[in-house]
Amino acid sequence: MSLKEKKNKLLSPLSLRTALASAIFITLIFTATVHVIGEISWLQLIWLAVVLFVTSSLIVYTVTNRLHKERLKHLNTIVKNMTRKKFGDYDNDLPESSDELDLLIQRTVKASDSVNKELSRLNKIENYRKEFIGDISHELKTPIFAIQGFVETLLNGAIHDENVNELFLKKTMRNVNRLIFLTNDLMEISRLETGEMKSNIKDMYLRDVILDVVESLQYKGQKEDIEIRVKDFDKNIQIKGDRNQIKQILTNLIENGMKYNKPGGYVEIGITDFKKSKEKLLLYVKDTGIGIDKNDLNRVTERFFRVDKSRSRDKGGTGLGLAIVKHIVEAHGEKLLIESQPELGSTFSITLTRSNPVLV
Repeated sequence: MSLKEKKNKLLSPLSLRTALASAIFITLIFTATVHVIGEISWLQLIWLAVVLFVTSSLIVYTVTNRLHKERLKHLNTIVKNMTRKKFGDYDNDLPESSDELDLLIQRTVKASDSVNKELSRLNKIENYRKEFIGDISHELKTPIFAIQGFVETLLNGAIHDENVNELFLKKTMRNVNRLIFLTNDLMEISRLETGEMKSNIKDMYLRDVILDVVESLQYKGQKEDIEIRVKDFDKNIQIKGDRNQIKQILTNLIENGMKYNKPGGYVEIGITDFKKSKEKLLLYVKDTGIGIDKNDLNRVTERFFRVDKSRSRDKGGTGLGLAIVKHIVEAHGEKLLIESQPELGSTFSITLTRSNPVLV
């Protein structure tokens, strides 16, 4: 502890300044009054002034120090803890607002809470950044090393071997495509997060959008031995949304349902009423796949999270499909709901806002 801090601990500078200023003012006023109305010598006047100054100083210092000492100590503790990045719960110690110092303490406590929350937010962002860099490095490294291995093998003579050259070239191309898909998905998430990709909200017939997406994925479904079903519903139902982004949601959810499905299984698309609001409906994509463990339900929309890593990579997954779905749904002001049971399948539902009063 420095000499200045020790001195401040013994004497309160605020109380001392207040006492001295008050004592000087009281002394001047009182002695001037006595000098005007009373017959008193200069020597007596000086002694009176000294006694009055000392007495009033002590009284004012004692009173102000008693009023402010504990509160200033409390305020000093909060500020010191803030500088040391130590934060506590001061709500129970908050005084009732009776003067400016109490108000200052309350505002300092609020500032401490704000700084604590901001530091926590920045720490989360930093951890997220580190985790993201680690994930993206791993995702890029795998196909790049595969491409490097195939190309080196071909350059070392395998290009002249008709038994393997075409096979290696196809595998190289598959990994190149994987890098392209990964880059495109990363760019899309980046545009969604920064707000660069704006949603062009318009009225649209939901059934037409669903059928467009299903038609484009039917061949892939047949190839995977997965049936894509569309539950019948009123073709006149209209919703508000960005047509391309709604199609992207459906494409990602249906592809996800096929990717983690079982041979001979199916993916079903349909709508139901949203019980919490008549102005909305639920669009669901249900599959008969491997399902998701209860502990993983809150993580499936994280970037690069995979329920079955090997299966996802084998089928060209980037691990970003559900993350994109989540961002688009939130950009529409809607909700994504997930229900799943291991080995029985999963149901992904999103709320959509109706654009007309037609009921299901």
